[in-house]
Amino acid sequence: MTPATKLAQRLALGVPALLLAGAYISQYGFALYPCEMCWWQRYGHFAGLAFALLSTFAPPRRLWIALAALGIAGSGLIGAFHAGVEYGWWEGITTCAIPVSEGANALDAILNAPIVRCDVAPWSLFGISLAGFNALFSIATALAIFSLLREKRQP
Repeated sequence: MTPATKLAQRLALGVPALLLAGAYISQYGFALYPCEMCWWQRYGHFAGLAFALLSTFAPPRRLWIALAALGIAGSGLIGAFHAGVEYGWWEGITTCAIPVSEGANALDAILNAPIVRCDVAPWSLFGISLAGFNALFSIATALAIFSLLREKRQP
């Protein structure tokens, strides 16, 4: 692998892992429970991380890294849409839904579940919500990975 491909692989492994770690720390450490769109963002990072891990041992490595970048970019685009919903730029497409496990009392599940709205940012820094930061970091990372993968291979 070229140095650029190695760097692309490291970005594809590191950024989703760090962003997912941050999401779980904010959820379990600071009680910032995810809404439905927050979960959608995590799915893109799960996919990106899986493809990046696959690139460590299975050829064609550059393909797996590119697919990881697509997952990361997808998460970033969902984050951008979610941030727009939080800022009131457009309306969201989700409804409130609380999963009820089999045999559980549906009313108790609804009454005891934390209320998490997709259109309210639970935390922000400099006016940027968590969804906004995810959009910025994920889209920038995906573009960097694609740029690194475009570099010519060394003979």
